[in-house]
Amino acid sequence: MSEPNTHKNGSEQEPEIIEVVDLYKKREKIYTRSFQGFFRNLRISGGAFLFILYFGVAWISTTGRQAVLFDLPARQFHIFGATFYPQDFILLSCLLIICAFGLFFITVLAGRVWCGYTCPQSVFTWVFMWAEHITEGDRNQRMKLDKAGLSSAKFLRKAFKHILWLAIALATGITFVGYFTPIRELVPNLLTLDVHPWALFWIGFFTLATYGNAGWLREQVCIYMCPYARFQSVMYDENTATVWYDPSRGELRGPRKRTADPKSQGLGDCIDCKMCVHVCPTGIDIRDGLQYECIGCAACIDACDSIMDKMGYDKGLIRYSTESEIVEGKPGKIIRPRLVGYFVALAIITVMFLVTVSSRSMIELEILRDRQSLYTETADGLIENVYTLKLVNKDQQTHRYRITSSGLDGLRYEGDKSVEVASGELLNIPVRLVASPEALKGKRNTTVIFTVTAETATMQPVSTESRFLAPAPR
Repeated sequence: MSEPNTHKNGSEQEPEIIEVVDLYKKREKIYTRSFQGFFRNLRISGGAFLFILYFGVAWISTTGRQAVLFDLPARQFHIFGATFYPQDFILLSCLLIICAFGLFFITVLAGRVWCGYTCPQSVFTWVFMWAEHITEGDRNQRMKLDKAGLSSAKFLRKAFKHILWLAIALATGITFVGYFTPIRELVPNLLTLDVHPWALFWIGFFTLATYGNAGWLREQVCIYMCPYARFQSVMYDENTATVWYDPSRGELRGPRKRTADPKSQGLGDCIDCKMCVHVCPTGIDIRDGLQYECIGCAACIDACDSIMDKMGYDKGLIRYSTESEIVEGKPGKIIRPRLVGYFVALAIITVMFLVTVSSRSMIELEILRDRQSLYTETADGLIENVYTLKLVNKDQQTHRYRITSSGLDGLRYEGDKSVEVASGELLNIPVRLVASPEALKGKRNTTVIFTVTAETATMQPVSTESRFLAPAPR
């Protein structure tokens, strides 16, 4: 048997207490309460607009084609009358950079308003919570229902909820695939079960993903899976507007009668009703201070303002504010170097993107030399080079183009000088250039220029250089 630890002076040492920390907190189901308020109405209006945009744009057609269609097999991306190709990938890079700087700018300015109002995870979660509310009731009713034993009423309520969830998720999956396969063909094909297996797979995948994320995972996605919650603190500063509880006004907390004077009881304005906790979709208590789980949805602001109204107190106990105002008692600053820097970067890259898109040529020309022979000497002593012109019409309409060559005196172009190319078509045009040895002036290679000009539309001509090869002078 081991002896107890003793100090040098012989006295016994108290046993060391080992604290065990569980790194994986068991999930507690969040039962949100229904509420009303300005920010809720703002979020509903924004969510409704996004839903109409997402589900409606897929059904819009322009010039006889789906307005937004990412045709992967044809490698064509149609967006409101403009067609983009893999060669335009740099534009996608610019667009992603714009989105990144836009997110940085809005985060420095107003925290996680993207998460609270426009993030698809949040929007679909609120929709699924609405479905839960109309099938199972409000917070207390849902808590009672989950604790109750299985009955026919409970089974029907739960089944109806999941049917609604699956219906919303299925519509989401079909619409998503409808941006890659013409949706006006996809939906009838689904009804007749005449669908490509890959289309069916992706519909199933996004249906299950939406059902799982918005129905089951919910706040777990925001807390544990979304990287934005982790690096947002890097972009915050003391003047970032986020949701704050004002402890100088709210403390000490405690219940009281509506007619009571809180100051005479040594209390603040917070009556400790926990409404701010009951409406929070991530289940946090905003009164504990700024937390990374907070998505800035302002549900707690609406709930608290409603309680302040009932108690006859001023609104704003919980409000959008800044650390500078709440903690340091100083007014917040809107204009600051970091915010200006993000805005300047965002403005520059946006202007570059718009200029690039507006000046983008609707003609793409690539010149390939014949690999079988560098050159050929004809019977009459002329030098001949063979090329293949790859011409792409990136416009939405069919056009006729004129092809010319230049760069050498007396250069003769042999091949189709006028061609018609359909929208999105890649046309391979065999071409021969013939020149006299005297025009080459003893050079083994000379730059020649191919120019393509649209005959049926007003477009900027496109020119591409190549090399004309000849034998070494004798």
